[in-house]
Amino acid sequence: MPAFNEEKNIEEVLCDLNNLGFDNVWVIDGQSKDNTVKVAAKQGAKIILQVGKGKGDAVRQVLSNQYFDFDALVLMDADGSMDPAEIPAFIEALDSGADIAKGSRFLKSGRTHDMGATRRFGNSILMLLVNFLWSAKYTDLCYGYLVFNKQAVKKLAPVLKSEGFEIETEIFVKALDLGLVVKEVPSVESERKNGTSNLHAFKDGFKILKTIIQEFINS
Repeated sequence: MPAFNEEKNIEEVLCDLNNLGFDNVWVIDGQSKDNTVKVAAKQGAKIILQVGKGKGDAVRQVLSNQYFDFDALVLMDADGSMDPAEIPAFIEALDSGADIAKGSRFLKSGRTHDMGATRRFGNSILMLLVNFLWSAKYTDLCYGYLVFNKQAVKKLAPVLKSEGFEIETEIFVKALDLGLVVKEVPSVESERKNGTSNLHAFKDGFKILKTIIQEFINS
C-alpha cells in the first residue's frame, strides 16, 4: 500500500483489512510529512520507507526487493477509495489461471464515485488506444487495484520504469508484452475519505499517453 500524507484515511483502511483477516499488510511511505507512519504502525502494518518519490517509484521498490514471501500480492491505495472486501474476488481470479487480477470500474457491477467527466473521458481515450495498439480488451486502464502472483512479479519487476501514476498503465501494457494472463474483476471505487488526490488529470494524463507511445515503439 503506497501512502503519502494519508494519516486521516489509512487507519480506516487498515482496520477494514484487519477485520477481514488480512494481517500481512505493508505500507510503503513516500516521505510523508504527517503521521501516516505512526498511524499505520499502530494498526499493525509493517513499514517500508520509500527511497525515491512518486507512486511508480514506490511500486517498483516493493516489487524489486524481497521484503516478503507471498502467493498473492495485493496492491491498493491508502485513501479509502478501494474496498478490501473485494480482495477475495481478485484471489479467485488468480486461482482460475490469471497472473494478474485488475480491478475495473466499468465492468458490470463495477462503478466509480470518484471520477469526473474529464478524467472519465481521458481514461476512455487512453484505454481505447491501448486496446487498439495491443489488440487488448481492457475496460479500465488507470486504476491501481490489482493482485499479482509470483510469476507476474518476477517478470515485471526488472522491466518497470515509471515513477508516477503512469505505473498502472505500464504494468498492464508490459503484462501483454510478457504474455501474462490478465483478468479484470468488477470493482467499486468510492470517493477518497479525506483530503485531495495527488493525481493531476492533465499532467498525469500526458505522462500516461507518453508511456503508451514509448511502450508501443519499444514492443
